[in-house]
Amino acid sequence: MRLLPKLADVLVVSVDVSDAGVAVHARTRSGVPAACAGCGRLSDWCHSRYIRRLADVTLAGRPVRIGLSVRRLYCENAACPKVTFAEQVAGLTVRYQRRTPQLQRLVQDVGVVLAGRGGARMLRILNIRLSRCTVLSQLMRVPLPPLVTPRVLGVDDFALYGGTYGTLLVDATTRLPLTLWEGRDAEQLSRWLREHPGVEVACRDGSLTYRQGIAAGAPGAVQVSDRFHLWQGLSRRVQDIASAHRGCLPAALSPAGESDPAPAEATAGNTAEDSRAARHARRLFEAVQGLTGTGRSHSSVARELGLDRRTVGKYARARTWQEVMRRPPRKPSALDPYLDYLQQRWDEGQHSARILHAELQTKGYLGHYQRVKMAVAPLRRGLPLDEPRERPPSPREAARWITTHPHRRSLHISERLPRLLDHCPELRRTHELVRRFAAMLDQRDATPLPGWLNDLMNSGLAPLVGLAGALREDRHAVARGITTPYNSGVNEGRITDVKLQKRLMAGRAGVPLLRHRVVLIAHLRRRYADRPALSPR
Repeated sequence: MRLLPKLADVLVVSVDVSDAGVAVHARTRSGVPAACAGCGRLSDWCHSRYIRRLADVTLAGRPVRIGLSVRRLYCENAACPKVTFAEQVAGLTVRYQRRTPQLQRLVQDVGVVLAGRGGARMLRILNIRLSRCTVLSQLMRVPLPPLVTPRVLGVDDFALYGGTYGTLLVDATTRLPLTLWEGRDAEQLSRWLREHPGVEVACRDGSLTYRQGIAAGAPGAVQVSDRFHLWQGLSRRVQDIASAHRGCLPAALSPAGESDPAPAEATAGNTAEDSRAARHARRLFEAVQGLTGTGRSHSSVARELGLDRRTVGKYARARTWQEVMRRPPRKPSALDPYLDYLQQRWDEGQHSARILHAELQTKGYLGHYQRVKMAVAPLRRGLPLDEPRERPPSPREAARWITTHPHRRSLHISERLPRLLDHCPELRRTHELVRRFAAMLDQRDATPLPGWLNDLMNSGLAPLVGLAGALREDRHAVARGITTPYNSGVNEGRITDVKLQKRLMAGRAGVPLLRHRVVLIAHLRRRYADRPALSPR
């Protein structure tokens, strides 16, 4: 039985092979003592025999069914509460289970990787027919690995569903998830830390909730504010400043050496003021400005007009309706290199789109005739050709220009950013502060941090002033985030894995099932990654 080595310790009576599967009939050997399940004492005093029907992994694609005759033995220990017990065959039988250990491990591993429905489909491909509910129940029977208190703990939140968030704990040393739960309150985190003493370093974001939870549950632990979250918070403030000064953003399009750019009203000339979108933008601008001018909050205005609060804020910050009505640039076309030729031939008197299309084809143009017809349509109305034009950067793009390292900026950004900073003193001041903080992160030096926070507070820019107040309250953790190698990168990677597991289960997984899969799949990957690769022959 080389194909079925697990049957080496039993007597094989017969093997029947058919298209339906492989049926094996076997029996345990008589006279061989077995250990009692109650006291562990060996006994070979046979009471009776019965048939156990076991399912095994497939053999050559055929399901394997084993009919095993086992003994029920008397326990010879008078003090044992068990009078009789059933013998077990190592590697073949387990108490109260109709699957061999090998098949049980396969079902559990497939359930960990693919969950219920996907696991059932994969097992069906392997000719093992189990329902999705059975796969999930077998998955939940797998015990979680013993939790060892980490020296460096990573704490972060993630979106569980809707507006509900969860908390994920990760061992930053082994990079393995420890547990997760619903909610992100300080009491639950502090209770977990008190139950698992020994955490020396805790990496977290700038959340006040986690800060208080760690301080209450592990007062001796060193708290580290994550570098990524520090930079992310600063980038959001930069975008807020760019949004507040969106009227300066068209300055990035001015050619070098030109004086102050045209005001926002003039730069909006590309937008047709009589279009439906323009009328809608003008109407909303007047309504929002009229209500917010009376001192009403953005939330109340949003409720009255039926708008999103962020939309109300955008219209309230704008100085003119044209600022929120920017025409997107025309997408590049294969006809763009031939626009000068079209204009020349039109001026020479050739107004036939078919003839112009044929002439362009001789010059290498491969586009359709309709594109040429649409391109010369403005010329028939006495308008110029619709040439590609560049639009001003959005506040998000301007913030990305400012936060990008100078050596990693493209030529496009390197040409336009100086124009923008020369025109807007607020954005220039923001750029200088951002680069100073970036230098602290690059050099791992928090010595300039107090002075930088003072400059942030005195910058006169409301978003940066608010950020300075928050960082001052957490300045010790911020300094450690700058100088120490600890960070929440492991947490972010594990949160990405949590989102993947949620998608595999279509977002219907409860917290216990999600916790089981996230923890077990990480250990499963580690187990197979540690196995040596097979050397080629």
